[in-house]
Amino acid sequence: MVKIDVENGYYLFKLDDLMNTSKVSINKVMRDTNTDFKVLKRILRGELVKIDVTVFARLCDYFDCRLDHIVEYVPNDEN
Repeated sequence: MVKIDVENGYYLFKLDDLMNTSKVSINKVMRDTNTDFKVLKRILRGELVKIDVTVFARLCDYFDCRLDHIVEYVPNDEN
């Protein structure tokens, strides 16, 4: 899990947890979801420049999960 602080809270990027729990490699996720390796690495590192809802939809379908299982925003007032 990667925590990225932003002005009013933080984001938790949790794709690595899903991959570990499901025992799948980044290469398998890349092939099975037809998602670029670099895009997956950016999500794993929390280094997104923009959010591609199509990629997140593919990942949610693949892992049979909700978006907040992959990335979650936590505002400061919840800290």
